[in-house]
Amino acid sequence: MIAYTLVLPELREALIKEATKRDIPTVDIMTPMLDALTNLEGRPPKLEPGLVRKMDQEYFRKVEAIEFAVKYDDGKDPRGILRADLVVIGVSRTSKTPLCMYLAHKRVKAANVPLVPEVSPPEEIYGLSSHRIIGLTIKPQQLNEIRRERLKTLGLTSNADYASMERILKELDYAHGIMHRAGCSIIDVSNKAVEETASRVLEIYYRGERNG
Repeated sequence: MIAYTLVLPELREALIKEATKRDIPTVDIMTPMLDALTNLEGRPPKLEPGLVRKMDQEYFRKVEAIEFAVKYDDGKDPRGILRADLVVIGVSRTSKTPLCMYLAHKRVKAANVPLVPEVSPPEEIYGLSSHRIIGLTIKPQQLNEIRRERLKTLGLTSNADYASMERILKELDYAHGIMHRAGCSIIDVSNKAVEETASRVLEIYYRGERNG
C-alpha cells in the first residue's frame, strides 16, 4: 500500500504523519509540479480547494441557463420567448439545440423555435429586439446530407419527404421570410462548428445590449 500526499500543507502533513505511524510509503505527486509552475509563473498557488468547480453566483447562473435551454427547447413553450435573453430560430437540423446549450454554458438563457411551413411561429418573436433573435440558415445540399443521415439513424428510408431537396428548399425559403419579417440577424451555419456560430451570436447579442 502507498499513500499519495496532497497539495494542502495541513492535509499533506497529516497524511505523512499517519502513513509513517503505519509504516506506509508516501509519494508526493503534486508538490514538485506546483513548485515548477511557481518558478515558471513567479507566483505561488492559492491552495484553495474547490477552485475548479467553484459554486458561486456565476456557477448558479450557468445552471439556471442550462435548465432554461432544456425547458424551452424546440418551441415547447412559447412563454420562454419573452423570458429568454436570446431566441434562435431556424429549420430542423440547423443545430439550434446544440447552440442554445453552448450559449447556456456562457450563462445566456436561450430558447429556440423550429420553423415549419405548416405551423405559424409564435407571434412573440416579432416583438423582440433585433439583437435578441437570431436566424440560422444552411446550404440546401448540406442540409440534405444531414437529414438523410438523420433518417438512417432512425431506421427510416433516406428518400422520405423530410430529406427531399424540394422540401428543403421550401422550408428554407419559408424560414428566410420569417427571419426577414422578424428583423433578425441571419447566420449561415454551413460547415461551421457550434463554437464558431456561438461566437458570432454572442457578438451580435452583446453589441446590441451595449447599444441599448
